[in-house]
Amino acid sequence: MGRADTHLHTQYSGFSRLGVMKFPESVISPAMQVDKGRKNGMDVIAITDHDETRGAFIAQEYAKKYDDIDVIVGEEITTHDGEVIGLFLTERIPYDLPIEETVDIIREQGGIVIAPHPFSYHVFGLKEQILTLDIDGFETINGGHPDSYSNKFAKLVMDRYPGRWAEMSGSDAHSLYTSGYNWTEFEGTTAEDFRKSILNRTTKAAGVPAPVLGQVQWSLEVALGGAKLMRKALCGKLEPVEGDHLIEKILSVNDLKKVTGIIAAYAYATPWMSGLATVLSTAWLAKGAKKMNAQIPQRLEEVDRIIKEYDASKS
Repeated sequence: MGRADTHLHTQYSGFSRLGVMKFPESVISPAMQVDKGRKNGMDVIAITDHDETRGAFIAQEYAKKYDDIDVIVGEEITTHDGEVIGLFLTERIPYDLPIEETVDIIREQGGIVIAPHPFSYHVFGLKEQILTLDIDGFETINGGHPDSYSNKFAKLVMDRYPGRWAEMSGSDAHSLYTSGYNWTEFEGTTAEDFRKSILNRTTKAAGVPAPVLGQVQWSLEVALGGAKLMRKALCGKLEPVEGDHLIEKILSVNDLKKVTGIIAAYAYATPWMSGLATVLSTAWLAKGAKKMNAQIPQRLEEVDRIIKEYDASKS
């Protein structure tokens, strides 16, 4: 059985926002993700940056010098209805389109459609929409979801309807610290073998989500990595890179904002600040999971109802 990690991010994933704070999704280069994939024993990886494929093409080109790993060009696309992953793409897909239109574009490129973290209560997933969409599979293990609900409910739905979708496990790693804990097993070792395994519904989700410590390390990596780039920009040593939204953004802000960002990054990196953020986020996730777990019986009934009506409409 081969191993695939088909949900990886690089510095081409741009920025995200938490309240008033704006921060890079990742500061990892495409080459670094390839190297880490080989170290983790992956036969196949896919770079799935947010609304961008440039990093994936760079990684694919970089990996050509190795014979032990294949790189799939992917994209985690922000649709109007939730996030979806396209694999085996030939070009970037626009964001904020209706999900049905996005799926059609993936299909036009000969791509595979995967729903990441579909039942997350804290990330923009497709939720019950996956039940009536033309998708090939969905993640029953997402490495960025250490909560006790999101992956569990996805697994319950998958097991309730065996053979309907391919079972997927992606690290959703925005950092080198959060990959290698989970992966998708498939028959064979190549990207083409992986495609066939998805279409034949023979994949198997394996591993566990990354530990909370890994997520803390990611946040520190992002903060300090961003600060390093801002220092280079202040010194006039940061060159623009086509398609790299992180560098584009840093170069576009004035020096005062760069200095403020550097100070904020080092403040966050102090043990008390990052520790407080960890405690608060863990408590928030636990509270949300408790609420969602109580709704599982009713939600499974709704899943059954939707699928029954959908299948009847197709017969």
